[in-house]
Amino acid sequence: MAPSEESLRYLRDLVYRRSAIVIESEKNYLLESRLGPILRHYEMDSLNDLVRVVRADERSPLCVEVVEAMTTNETSFFRDAHPFEALRTKVLPALIAARSGSRTLNIWCAASSTGQEPYSIAMAIRESFPELLTWKVRILATDINTAVLARARAGRYKQLEVNRGLPAAMLVKYFDRTSSGDWQIKNEIRTMVSFQELNLLDRWPLLEVQDIVFIRNVLIYFDAPTKRTLLGRLRELVKSDGYLILGSAETTLNLDEGYSAVRVGSSVFYQPKPSVGAKITNDVR
Repeated sequence: MAPSEESLRYLRDLVYRRSAIVIESEKNYLLESRLGPILRHYEMDSLNDLVRVVRADERSPLCVEVVEAMTTNETSFFRDAHPFEALRTKVLPALIAARSGSRTLNIWCAASSTGQEPYSIAMAIRESFPELLTWKVRILATDINTAVLARARAGRYKQLEVNRGLPAAMLVKYFDRTSSGDWQIKNEIRTMVSFQELNLLDRWPLLEVQDIVFIRNVLIYFDAPTKRTLLGRLRELVKSDGYLILGSAETTLNLDEGYSAVRVGSSVFYQPKPSVGAKITNDVR
């Protein structure tokens, strides 16, 4: 049975209220394709049936399943390459020099999905900055989706997943082959990352001030008011000489003038600033 427009509208609104993800009406096909497995699992005939059950109790686990099914979890190791090269050659050396007194470094990966991004950071640190192993380095990875967080904590990946972006030398060095043919990340990397469930729309009471925040390819799913709110909250969380790292198609421009855009190699990162009017600079050497 085809879903009614009312059911589709309700589902779009539910996902927006719970996650701030905007699903335009022309993308209703995403609701049908991503919620199909839930319908089959609960032996429901259509999205209309699903809506009736969810509407009866929006605090139910089923409601959570619906929202999680609509989150995008596309990721890979060392995704896009350029930000990680900038991290290795410019950003971390600058922060290591600046934090030599406290010997503390806080890195937050928001919307970390199945863990490839935070594990990539951990491997980069292990490879290029062994001195940080004696520091207090916290790599916090958060996501709204409990299922992908469980996978991230396990640190087990299919052959196709490790083929995407992970250098062969790092695969051999930091992963073990399992009896099922999967690849298990070694404890020395896995223990460098802590995973936590977090909805970016909620309060962040347990987050420390951060030196680096990765929130890549997340803002593109939000409307302008939500982007402004998140950027404002992030600006209060990132240290003045720290870095906000967005996706290549994302920017703070025309959304929050409280950032300076800093060109680092082939990437543009963002730093909180006291003055208004962001201009791209080259002050990371």
